[in-house]
Amino acid sequence: MIWLVNLLGLVLMLAIVWWFWLAKPASVQRRADSDSVDILVDDGVYTPSRIEVPANQPITLRFLRKDPSPCAEQVIFSDFNISAELPVDQYKEITLTPQEKGEYDFTCQMQMYRGTLVVT
Repeated sequence: MIWLVNLLGLVLMLAIVWWFWLAKPASVQRRADSDSVDILVDDGVYTPSRIEVPANQPITLRFLRKDPSPCAEQVIFSDFNISAELPVDQYKEITLTPQEKGEYDFTCQMQMYRGTLVVT
């Protein structure tokens, strides 16, 4: 009986590691054809999680947080020194003008929610 409890504990630990650190959502890519992009924050993911924008043009990212968990309450763009609190069921706009081409990650404060801003 004790081996069954240990086995279930191990399976649970592996599932937690996979869900929070190893699982990657399907790569959703969206080219910003306008000056804003809506991003849904729910169920452990940003949707879309990969956004392609042109360099040297302002872009407004409109985050809509549906997940009430504490992990989802903040979004951080460490390469741009930007962080913002995301209220539940309200849009939060972040406007930035990326200068250099490249890929820039954005995450929650615990780095479980992950997204990429691709500057072309």
